[in-house]
Amino acid sequence: MIPAEPSEILPVWQIKSFDQLTGEELYGILQLRIDVFVVEQNCPYAEADGADLRALHLWAEMDGKTVACCRIFPAGIKYEVPSIGRVATHADYRGLGLGKKMMTLAVSTSASRHNTDEIQISAQDYLLHFYQDFGFAPTGKRYLEDNIPHTEMRRTGNK
Repeated sequence: MIPAEPSEILPVWQIKSFDQLTGEELYGILQLRIDVFVVEQNCPYAEADGADLRALHLWAEMDGKTVACCRIFPAGIKYEVPSIGRVATHADYRGLGLGKKMMTLAVSTSASRHNTDEIQISAQDYLLHFYQDFGFAPTGKRYLEDNIPHTEMRRTGNK
């Protein structure tokens, strides 16, 4: 059962490669992504896309559950530059700053691991302003992905 209001417990942030994930951690990440992208957004799509195997997984746990997550990729997996994707926050935990903290951690992790500030993302259009706060700018490429409007965005340097 989800509490009416999230607890005052601070999130515990973790970052691991796919091979380092426990079954329980992977289950929590996939459950959150399915809850947000498939159920909440009413968008049936193939969540298991094979890319998790090559991603670095960043996530937050609170109240014994995965409440925010994303994937971080090196160059050449999703785009020619490093990228961040599958950014999700559980509906009951939005408004706590988890998405901002996660993107700050993801950007700094990508920069330090990949030795570049360049990062590319595929952003759902309603979140363009959110990503712009982290230095991402639209590339001009707009498209429908799983029937949801998206814009390709790139960060080329420090915010």
